[in-house]
Amino acid sequence: MTETDAIQTNCPACNKPIKKVKLYYRDGKFYCNKKCWRNFVKKPKEQQK
Repeated sequence: MTETDAIQTNCPACNKPIKKVKLYYRDGKFYCNKKCWRNFVKKPKEQQK
């Protein structure tokens, strides 16, 4: 396993610690749940407007 393959310890959307039980994997990143993933996807779209 390389450094890029390591599982993240915090959610990129809310920065909460990610537990093994609650992993939501989308687009090459782990999120704590579906809601955080949706919020993370919405942010760049809102900034473009």
